[in-house]
Amino acid sequence: MKTTRYFQLTRTRPDRLTIADAWIERAMAHPEKRVVQSDGRIRCWARVPEADGRYLRVVLLSDAETVHNAFFDRGFVP
Repeated sequence: MKTTRYFQLTRTRPDRLTIADAWIERAMAHPEKRVVQSDGRIRCWARVPEADGRYLRVVLLSDAETVHNAFFDRGFVP
């Protein structure tokens, strides 16, 4: 999985330590919702049953391969 330096730094935050690479890869491959931002970045959301059904938001660079951010999105409504 390709990542940005920003992602590597934010991944050490306590609220993000439990996010598994497999969950990120699943959100990238099978998002429930996918939105392209005006700057070309791509937001993907996927439900994670292993995390009490919370929704994971993964932000990718415009190449659709490099992970820039990943976090549980409390405000997402499917």
